[in-house]
Amino acid sequence: MIVTRFAPSPTGRLHAGNVRTALVNWLLARKAGGRFLLRLDDTDIARSSEAAAGAIRDDLAWLGLVPDGEARQSDRFDRYEAVLAGLAAEGRAYRAYETPEELELKRRVQQARGLPPLYDRAALALTEADHEQFAAEGRAPHWRFRLDHQSPIEWKDGVRGPCRFDPAQLSDPVIRRADGSWLYMLPSVIDDRDMGVTDIVRGEDHVTNSAVQLQMFAALGAAPPRLAHLALLTGADAALSKRIGSAGVGDWQADGIEPLAVAALLARLGTSRPVEPVASLDALVESFDLGDFGRAPARFDSDDLASLSQRILHILPWDTVADRLPNATPALWHAVQGNILRVSDVDIWQQVIAGPITLQCDADDQEYFETARTTLAGLDWDAEIWSRWIAALKPLTGRKGKPLFLPLRRALTGLDHGPEMAALLPLIGRDAALDRLSTIDRKS
Repeated sequence: MIVTRFAPSPTGRLHAGNVRTALVNWLLARKAGGRFLLRLDDTDIARSSEAAAGAIRDDLAWLGLVPDGEARQSDRFDRYEAVLAGLAAEGRAYRAYETPEELELKRRVQQARGLPPLYDRAALALTEADHEQFAAEGRAPHWRFRLDHQSPIEWKDGVRGPCRFDPAQLSDPVIRRADGSWLYMLPSVIDDRDMGVTDIVRGEDHVTNSAVQLQMFAALGAAPPRLAHLALLTGADAALSKRIGSAGVGDWQADGIEPLAVAALLARLGTSRPVEPVASLDALVESFDLGDFGRAPARFDSDDLASLSQRILHILPWDTVADRLPNATPALWHAVQGNILRVSDVDIWQQVIAGPITLQCDADDQEYFETARTTLAGLDWDAEIWSRWIAALKPLTGRKGKPLFLPLRRALTGLDHGPEMAALLPLIGRDAALDRLSTIDRKS
């Protein structure tokens, strides 16, 4: 079974970049009938919060990306300690004591000599006496993972194709700080192994991390997951950005963007498939193929998102919005959905239908409204009342086109534009329509 995961740090709400990561992992799992897991990478206790964790859950729920299970790293520190002890015993993890300032000085010296700024593994030469001396001085060690330099790191990436790294050109990564706090690299590998994660999709900024982590999987005797690295999104100004500014779920909710629009756009950005409106996530699952993603950066534009959201509203069935419109009816939704920018705009048309409507008319139209009211009062009321009313008025008044129907729209809705009057008039009702035609104020 395919098992994917989304592993955000609970430090804030979801933004476009990590929503895309969550979505693609969710789609990959759903397409294969697998499982999608949420893991809160909260090893940074100072920056993580329960409020942010709750916001991430809420954001995923809003998007419809409900995980099949959840874990949090802060519950697993004992597990990480045990694995680190095993790696140390096997010589794959070691203690080091350089301060950030000392490491920075080493990097500057290497760069001045034209060398890559790699850790020189000086700590491997420390003896037990050295460690005891550091301990006596009150200096706690940080821990590094020892990379195996014997053979290249290779894998076939689900997006980038064949990938190859020379481990000798990578620094042994720090996996635990001197204060005892954990960095991302090793806990993530331990969790992925323990949770049975088979596929990891994330941004291309993690490619080097993946190379290091593949050696960690091997050191733990675990089969590595399949890896895929998505090209980063670009903003409207074409600047590469993981965050695309601050655009995210909170902003989209405030703007009335449909969650389906977010999913439909981010599922296709960077692929050869066109971005199209969909009425459900199922349609995205059915057409999903990880192989469609290319290596070129994909442009994320908020204007495109807003336009797609409006197009999606035009095709959404009533049952997908009914719980958000407790005072509306299916007839009202179908009448107005082609003329709204956001679901909340339905309230505007509810008010138009309920009234009251106040309109001043030109003196030239007063006689027309009197004829229109008399004609409407004499017609049987049914779903086709608008077309029959217009057909009856045309020979009586000699009007046609806009002079025929636009004054009636204004009289009945107070507006020059909007949904088809054939749909609105039955909702306004016979008595209200006759009343509005008889209470129009004449302009002075």
